[in-house]
Amino acid sequence: MTLTREKEIWGVALWVEQKHGSDGWLYITQQMDRLLAEADFDGVAFWKEVSQRFETLLRE
Repeated sequence: MTLTREKEIWGVALWVEQKHGSDGWLYITQQMDRLLAEADFDGVAFWKEVSQRFETLLRE
């Protein structure tokens, strides 16, 4: 079975929820800030997608 990008994003969002709970926003933001400082724009885009999935998890 191949891990698709979508499954990877959902997996990370689930991990953040399990590890950090509703404070996961802080962790996600820290990752995005760190990657932005490193000019890793693909990494920032990845975490932006994670944040969108994380938001969905919190609403459910």
